[in-house]
Amino acid sequence: MSLESADDPRRRRLLEDPLAIRAMAHPVRLDLQALLGKEGPLTAADAARRLGISQALASHHLRQLAKYDFVEPAPGKDNRERPWRLVSTSQSWREASLTPEGAAAADVLEQLLAERALGALADWQQRRSVEEPIWWENAGIGHTGIYLTGEELAELEDQISGLLQRYIDERPIDDKASRPPGSRLVDITRIVTVSPEETP
Repeated sequence: MSLESADDPRRRRLLEDPLAIRAMAHPVRLDLQALLGKEGPLTAADAARRLGISQALASHHLRQLAKYDFVEPAPGKDNRERPWRLVSTSQSWREASLTPEGAAAADVLEQLLAERALGALADWQQRRSVEEPIWWENAGIGHTGIYLTGEELAELEDQISGLLQRYIDERPIDDKASRPPGSRLVDITRIVTVSPEETP
């Protein structure tokens, strides 16, 4: 199936299989997916050069990602070139937590993503002083603590997700042609935690 259209239902993926979630929860595999999102289709050799790893290692991890339908072969310039491209550009694994195996896999993936987000934050803090105000005024960490019911939290999450979904739909991360002039990759990691119930 071609992924030429951003309307392809595979572009947004709900991950329920713990094995697929665990397959994604690997630093090199996350790096490969991020690279394919940024650059578009790449061969294992090109990806390896950009990540500073061996071609054999890149090939192995790309095959593992393909096994769980995160990437797929893309058309090459000739029969010798074998590039890979992303299948899904947006994933959610919320419902995986309904089973113990799914919850454990989601925990591993979320911990890894949180660690990567903290690394990206530290990198941003080193660079932001030389950025234009439009960038540093709207990036970094914000914090809000509010009392919500479960229904209000669900409504708030739907609203935030809806705002982001517009851009996800209009500009799939691996579609360079959809990027407006002056745009830059913005990583948004939201961490929402809920305190234990208070006893009266």
